[in-house]
Amino acid sequence: MNPHPKIAYDPLASAPLVDPFGRAVSYLRVSVTDRCDFRCVYCMSEHMQFLPRRDLLTLEELDRLCTAFIERGTRKLRITGGEPLMRRDILSLFERLSRHLLSGRLEELTLTTNGSQLERFAQALVDCGVKRVNVSLDTLDRERFRQLTRTGDHERVLAGVDAALRAGLEVKLNAVALKGVNEDEFVALTRFAHERGMDMTFIEVMPLGEIDGGERVDQYIPLTLVRERLAERFTLTEIDYRSGGPARYMRVAETGGRVGFITPLSHNFCESCNRVRVTCTGTLFMCLGQEDAADLRAPLRADPTDASLNAAIDEAIARKPKGHDFIIDRSTRAPAVARHMSTTGG
Repeated sequence: MNPHPKIAYDPLASAPLVDPFGRAVSYLRVSVTDRCDFRCVYCMSEHMQFLPRRDLLTLEELDRLCTAFIERGTRKLRITGGEPLMRRDILSLFERLSRHLLSGRLEELTLTTNGSQLERFAQALVDCGVKRVNVSLDTLDRERFRQLTRTGDHERVLAGVDAALRAGLEVKLNAVALKGVNEDEFVALTRFAHERGMDMTFIEVMPLGEIDGGERVDQYIPLTLVRERLAERFTLTEIDYRSGGPARYMRVAETGGRVGFITPLSHNFCESCNRVRVTCTGTLFMCLGQEDAADLRAPLRADPTDASLNAAIDEAIARKPKGHDFIIDRSTRAPAVARHMSTTGG
């Protein structure tokens, strides 16, 4: 038996991914788990039914899938969840993917986390070539944090942020703006971030998945109001800085720091979208706000040459829409899409 079987030539293996609107797909967000140790009120139900572990891509399959995208022009790779650091042996995936940083084919390997596991993993992530992380932190108030996350430990998250900064990671804080919940903290969150050399980004609540005990419209506050609140205390100046995602940034004169705004509802940011998302089960969503998707798990498992995988990716990118149509008002009660954010990947 030939120990080195010949791999069939795949003409798609290095062809760049360009959608029907001429946008190059260079940013991939990959969920490694739908599980999370928090139950944030805007993200999921309190009693979530998580996927059977057998449905998830293995770490080896995740590596292979990410590599296929990197070979097609992905330059930024973000690992998400659920809470990605809850995935068993997750560091082995970062270790594998770090080879693409060393080769120069991948410019950035990063992750979004709730911070609960950062104290444990921060240094190891740095050792794998991770330079930046996004940490979700919607409030500086311990009791309010408990109410928002249902199960979260505020002190543990703050310790994780400190550990990340000590390890040399560049940290960006993300806060979802929630009406009547953290409206009084926008200035305090910005000061907290900037005093520690971190960017601060505010995000509008997104109409994804059913939630318990209320409606999305009751949570929603447009970021135009957040910006107005900040402008009452700070001097804000628009800047050209981009982190690779949808945030638009401003400079705060009084702190010297940056504050970002992600506005999927009040200001659609789709015109320059370079992103796609893959769930932990291998489902490719070409747009966060649309249900259209492609199954990459089946071709991934059926064909060891990656030819079928690349064909499935190409077929999906050819259907990437121009943008989403998020609406949030009392006449539109159902979520824009039925899946929760934790299922798609944060």
